[in-house]
Amino acid sequence: MVPFLIAYASWSGNTEEVAEIIEEKLLQGGIDVVVHRIGTVPVPDVRQFDAMIIGSFTWDRGATPDEVKDFVADVGYKPEHVYVFGTGDTQFGGDDLFCNAAVKLAWFYHSAIAPLKIEQSPRGSQEQTVIEWSKGVVQHWKHLHALKC
Repeated sequence: MVPFLIAYASWSGNTEEVAEIIEEKLLQGGIDVVVHRIGTVPVPDVRQFDAMIIGSFTWDRGATPDEVKDFVADVGYKPEHVYVFGTGDTQFGGDDLFCNAAVKLAWFYHSAIAPLKIEQSPRGSQEQTVIEWSKGVVQHWKHLHALKC
């Protein structure tokens, strides 16, 4: 079993860039990863993974993109361990709607840590934010496994 699935939707490439950084940090943390771009087929069997990281951009004044909603429906259940990240743009809806898709997904999946929210692309200081969040996911995951032993 592969510990992590990273599933993400990206149109502009920003969410994909975040997914790539997260993948790199998980691999550096000793966690095996499979990456899936949402909207491509086939949809992976999420039951084959110990945990899932789902990433989405926010669309149309705070909405979750249809392809992400379809992915969630295709999965068909709520996996136990889900972490969420998102990209957004405060110029479309301000702080109240910023990365609202990620906020909604984290709430839906009862994510154990707060969703990562990135303004547009993960460059500059935001890259460090992605790195720190990824390290937090690795620490949380390793803590869960230590509790099982």
